[in-house]
Amino acid sequence: MLYGLAAATSAVVVTALLAALIRALMLKFGRKGGDVTPHLGGIAVSLTTLGVACAGPVLHVAELGEGVAPLLAASGAVALIGLVGDLRPLGVRVRLVVEAAAATAVVTLAGLSPGAGALAVLWIVLVTHAFQLLDSSDGAMGAVAAVTALGLAVCAIAEGHPGHGLLLSVLAAALTGFLLHNWYPARIHLGDCGSLFTGFLLASSAVAVHTREPGEQTCAELFALTLVVVTDTLLVLVSRLRAGRPILRPGGDHIAHRLRKLGLTTQGSAVVLGAAALAATLVGLQIHEGRIDPVAALPLGLVVPVAVVLLLRVPVNGPASRRRTPHARTPNESAGAPVDLAGGLG
Repeated sequence: MLYGLAAATSAVVVTALLAALIRALMLKFGRKGGDVTPHLGGIAVSLTTLGVACAGPVLHVAELGEGVAPLLAASGAVALIGLVGDLRPLGVRVRLVVEAAAATAVVTLAGLSPGAGALAVLWIVLVTHAFQLLDSSDGAMGAVAAVTALGLAVCAIAEGHPGHGLLLSVLAAALTGFLLHNWYPARIHLGDCGSLFTGFLLASSAVAVHTREPGEQTCAELFALTLVVVTDTLLVLVSRLRAGRPILRPGGDHIAHRLRKLGLTTQGSAVVLGAAALAATLVGLQIHEGRIDPVAALPLGLVVPVAVVLLLRVPVNGPASRRRTPHARTPNESAGAPVDLAGGLG
């Protein structure tokens, strides 16, 4: 208990300091022009999470627990491929291959059957990119991911996986420390390194904790825990398909942007998304504890299509302009477009 509190506190402080250092270095050595908000903040989140989680065994004060070390290695690989994408153009196929391979390693070690394992790999990859998509407005993804990580940490501890619970608590703390710099107006962004790392670690941890065969309870619980990112992803897909726009090109058509069109501030939209994630996470925890029957949670599934239909009525700006790097955002998506160390703004 005491080590968990010390680890979480350390993660908040170290992430905040490391993010400030990375921002200073990028502003000094990166090419400047227009908005110069750096986008490599994910380095701080991933390094801190991995470092603090590994500090316990190194200092002989805590054990990682079964299955945590491979999960850290797989998450680190995803963070690395995300970092490469932040620094230079990287095809989607390359990222998908790395993510699928990392997810397969996690699922295999979890001991799932081939059928359940295949579904788990697909789910991990989808949720990973759903969190990446949500990282489109200052503070939004960090708030949602931190709440989700805490919810999953509770589930992990209840399932007898204290190592996973500690890891998820450290991730939540690291995201909290990063939010000190990413809250509007953001001084640094996560980038692909941080968003892919966070999404992959959350999704993979959920699978590792729920090693039983997929059933009503597991599916309902995981759906509740990822309700916000699932809704945002579906909204973006439907919006871009209807408009005949490329699905993977950045644009100002996410939930956070539509909430701002309705009159909320950037901070307000992040708070609303965080509160929605908290409410959905609490429902997921109730399902996990058996206090809510999975069938009784079906109305929660109606939230997604209803929210998508209503939010599609909110007008948004057109497609983003074409840029050199696939991760670049428009001014509508965040407080500012990121700086590309490899080639500057497109």
